[in-house]
Amino acid sequence: MPLDQYVTLGRSGLRVSPLCLGAMTFGEDLGWGTSVEESQQIIDRYTELGGNFIDTANFYTRSHSEKILGDHIGRHAARRDRLVIATKFSGNLYPGDPNGGGSGRKSLINACENSLRRLQTDYIDLYWLHIWDANTPIEETMAALDDLVAAGKVRYIGVSDTPAWKIVEANLIARFRGWSSFIGLQVEYSLLERAIEQELVPMAGEFGLGITPWSPLKSGVLSGKYTRANSGGHNADRGAMVDAFLNEKTYALIDELEVIAKAHQTNVASVALAWVHAQSGVSSVIIGARRLSQLDDNIKAVDVNLTADELDRLDALTTPRFGFPNNMLEMAAGILNGGTTVNGMSAPTSEYVMPKGAQPY
Repeated sequence: MPLDQYVTLGRSGLRVSPLCLGAMTFGEDLGWGTSVEESQQIIDRYTELGGNFIDTANFYTRSHSEKILGDHIGRHAARRDRLVIATKFSGNLYPGDPNGGGSGRKSLINACENSLRRLQTDYIDLYWLHIWDANTPIEETMAALDDLVAAGKVRYIGVSDTPAWKIVEANLIARFRGWSSFIGLQVEYSLLERAIEQELVPMAGEFGLGITPWSPLKSGVLSGKYTRANSGGHNADRGAMVDAFLNEKTYALIDELEVIAKAHQTNVASVALAWVHAQSGVSSVIIGARRLSQLDDNIKAVDVNLTADELDRLDALTTPRFGFPNNMLEMAAGILNGGTTVNGMSAPTSEYVMPKGAQPY
């Protein structure tokens, strides 16, 4: 699926590329990241290939990420209107100010105005709640977001890193009050991080939220840089974040990714990304790139179509085991369906179900 074969994000009419360009590394203000010049080259390469979806946040590289996008895209109206620019609020940029971050009306509206200024645009295509603020009533956040949509400053809203039950509460409140509701869900998702499959993925499917996974390569662990052959000989760029996953289970997964990559004449990263994109509910996968060469490697994922057997082999190495209530629901299928097949799914008859032909009292 090339970058210019667009998909709608969730239950909305917003068309986006199957791979989203993440701009978290744009700017070197934190002592790492991508220079302004190379950031611009990455943006140009992505858009030249048909990509139209760019994601940032108000506090990425101390706001420099937004400024780079504004200088290179926002100030050019014709170019800006052809792209879907997403940014986030919640992060506090003002130490000592309790209202400098979070999801309250004061902070939220101020964050939006400042993002618009840095992005040099009149509107944000997709505005994400970055991290759930437990100290702010969700109806206050949703009301403020709806006001921004009504004012034309925001087109769509999404939610990131928030419990499923809170997202459901937010969207139901919005639905009943006629407010704008979340159309997208941004969460960590990769072959090494599948916890969202327990609650968040089913919730997203039920409520029509398009999933846009972040860290699909698990902080670079699945980039192809780390292999069994060079185990212990590589200094991880992100230290403990990577080292904690460099174990036998991960190396077995990387071995399989290498086999599949060879069959498709591609690289490990593109296979890992292709697996994420093939998962239920995923609309667009966020790819980050500190270097132009990394972008070129990752974009190869759009040409990889994994077979059912290849997906099964990767699933077998990484499928998580969830506890309650999932284990109870699996057992309950027999109680509900009496051992029959419903919607293509079957389960053995539960010991609590009467034998065929028996009559209830």
